[in-house]
Amino acid sequence: MLEKRKNRLVVQMHPKDNVLVALTDLVKGVNVIFEKETYIIQETIKAKHKFYTRDLKQGAEIIMYGFLVGKVQYDVVKGGLMTTDNLKHAAEPYHYRNVNFKWNGPDVSKYKERTFNGYIRKDGRVGTANYWLFIPTVFCENRNLDVIREALHNELGYSVSDKYRQYTHNLLEAFKRGESLDSVDIQLNPNQNTIKVFDNVDGVKFLNHQGGCGGTRQDASTLSALLASYANHPNVAGITVLSLGCQHLQVQDFMMDIKKQNVLFDKPLFVFEQQQTKSEEQLIADAIKKTFEGLVEINQQQRTPAPLSELCLGVKCGGSDGFSGVSANPAVGHTSDLLVALGGKVLLAEFPELCGVEQNLIDRCISEKVAKKFIGLMQSYDALAHIVGSGFHMNPSPGNIKDGLITDAIKSAGAAKKGGTAPIVDVLDYTEQATKSGLSLVCTPGNDVEATTGKAAAGATLILFTTGLGTPTGNPVCPVIKVATNSILAEKMSDIIDIDCGPIITGEKTIEEMGEDILEYCIKAASGEIIPKAVLLNQDDFIPWKRGVSL
Repeated sequence: MLEKRKNRLVVQMHPKDNVLVALTDLVKGVNVIFEKETYIIQETIKAKHKFYTRDLKQGAEIIMYGFLVGKVQYDVVKGGLMTTDNLKHAAEPYHYRNVNFKWNGPDVSKYKERTFNGYIRKDGRVGTANYWLFIPTVFCENRNLDVIREALHNELGYSVSDKYRQYTHNLLEAFKRGESLDSVDIQLNPNQNTIKVFDNVDGVKFLNHQGGCGGTRQDASTLSALLASYANHPNVAGITVLSLGCQHLQVQDFMMDIKKQNVLFDKPLFVFEQQQTKSEEQLIADAIKKTFEGLVEINQQQRTPAPLSELCLGVKCGGSDGFSGVSANPAVGHTSDLLVALGGKVLLAEFPELCGVEQNLIDRCISEKVAKKFIGLMQSYDALAHIVGSGFHMNPSPGNIKDGLITDAIKSAGAAKKGGTAPIVDVLDYTEQATKSGLSLVCTPGNDVEATTGKAAAGATLILFTTGLGTPTGNPVCPVIKVATNSILAEKMSDIIDIDCGPIITGEKTIEEMGEDILEYCIKAASGEIIPKAVLLNQDDFIPWKRGVSL
């Protein structure tokens, strides 16, 4: 693993590994000395990619992060580059074996008395934000939601489009004057004169989706449970529901799901059904007026100190690169371990990106019941993928591969590090709620938005999202904090990146130091003292998973 040391060229992620990771570009023919062993680089190797530590015959197993990640397809040589041609995905079989797992958690004594300022709900949970949420029961209401969003966001100070509206206006004026459009520059800073009307309402959010009717009844049922979990979310203070009336997902089913999840649910919730209203205009006007009254009500709520044990942290990666498992993911993993040791909740999802590390996760489960639920969900998910000619092994994207993630097992072994090293206390199927303190696994696809959508549904009140290539993903009700694996990305996409883990690569910080920095950021974000970029930009991505094949 990486220690705090500058000018390193390579790193070995586990003592058993027979590959090394290049921390910088290595030119063909250069000698690299690591642990008193000399390696002659056989071809130019870009940073983030790997090379073999010895000559290997066809069929030899490749170990990285201590896990089987692939088998070589033909003879390879010491110092040779790992590629998609010479290495194919392979993973160990897995089963329950009743391991007595022991965990030595990190020292958290300095955090014992720390608090964050959150919104304490009547059911005892604590939100990190205070949102009003609009929910359509069917896609037919999306257009009405768009009209309401424009009206409320522009008038109440939640819009982020002012600079683009002004830019469009300036282009129009230049066009009218017959001037070149190239002479018009966009002002990169948004209008600083925008003032929120409601100081204690962090936003008005909208869950546009394409479901609720036309699919299977199972789709409608799953969507109902998902939407109910968002209404029930501790970051949500009030809800407006728009329904057409005749759709599969009926309002009463949605309300039943809310009560099933939380018998103490008592948030203001207003329902408007279009087929029972005299006009669309009246529907929209009534929804806006009633919501405005609700905003006045929830604006009375104040942030209150709460222990760090009340945080529920989702961990996610997307746009991953060859440094994801080297810097950002293990740093987030240390943050996860700190929070678990403090009694908080951590949610690790993306089941296609746990392929190859199943045995390690099974061995960490606190009971046979928990382990076998994980095994069942993994096997049924993978089987569904194979039925349509796919599989977990096809998960890495072209961008992943280009930046060093050659097989799914390599990607998975690095991705799983976000969850840290703690015992696994629970396994949650999609839309099931996290109720136990500690680390839980949540069944979702690896798809960025489907995964963050599912993690928020399970109850995450903050999401740490690591990325090596950059992604603008956010969530409507759960603040998403972007963590870059490298400083080049953090500088290039500074408008969407919150935290830079590049100092781990350069040897300026240890994984543990970076993990503590991330926890400090989380405490500030949970208290409203700092606003993550995805929140500032209204990156409110929401895609329900229909339980089909999505990797």
